[in-house]
Amino acid sequence: MKKFLGLLLAAAFLTAGLTTQAAADAIEQIKARGKLIVGVKADYKPYGYLNEDGKIIGIEPELAQDVADKLGVALELVPVVSSNRMQFLEQGKIDLMIATMTDRPDRREVVYIVEPNYYSSGTNVLAVKKAGFKKWEDLKGLPVCGIQGAFYNRKTEEEFGAQIVAFKGTSEALTALGQGSCLAFVYDDSFIVSKLNEPEWADFEMPLETIDDAPWGLAVAKGEQAFYDLMSEMITSWHASGRILELETKYGVPNTPFAKTMHDKLK
Repeated sequence: MKKFLGLLLAAAFLTAGLTTQAAADAIEQIKARGKLIVGVKADYKPYGYLNEDGKIIGIEPELAQDVADKLGVALELVPVVSSNRMQFLEQGKIDLMIATMTDRPDRREVVYIVEPNYYSSGTNVLAVKKAGFKKWEDLKGLPVCGIQGAFYNRKTEEEFGAQIVAFKGTSEALTALGQGSCLAFVYDDSFIVSKLNEPEWADFEMPLETIDDAPWGLAVAKGEQAFYDLMSEMITSWHASGRILELETKYGVPNTPFAKTMHDKLK
């Protein structure tokens, strides 16, 4: 029995060692494959969305391209949504995730969120003007569209009494809002600002005070320290060089306070 237990223990150590080595070799694996696979949003303009040709473009796909160029490999973009982006990284379906994800402690238990943060946004609502919302409490008892897996759904329900109608992606939520199934759509204020620049949303507004301003985190799989270090250097470079500010301007987003502060701090 002692011998058997010893063999099991040795096997466990060997497995752990192989797992650690595999994780540590992520960059080498990407280079050997000749392709970096990145999970991004495909329904969140201007951060990641489909153009007329069905190609995913936006601020985050451009950042992903920067990483692929740094590694000297091709880039493959995989569309993800809030409810599956961490799972895709855990399951090895993607190497890197840059997908509008708020940096939260519970998420750091699942994936390796890289510091410094690359972006930030707060929570607000896109609402039909005729609803006349003035404060968050005005949402009490009313149907509000949300996205599955978004952390602010619970707060909007529990603190402000809204009835969240959750959808898989932003396209479905926006369709429901436009059809009147919801009176508002709770989401990131940065996304809402970009939507309000589009003619089809002329009858809508962002009427409430933005709350819960929170940084976004891009992520690699747990244990990939070398890849983490590389991405940390890249994020620092993006801020120092003004790359984030440049991409905001390119995609019609007013330069955010977070991006400006980080640039001034690291330039």
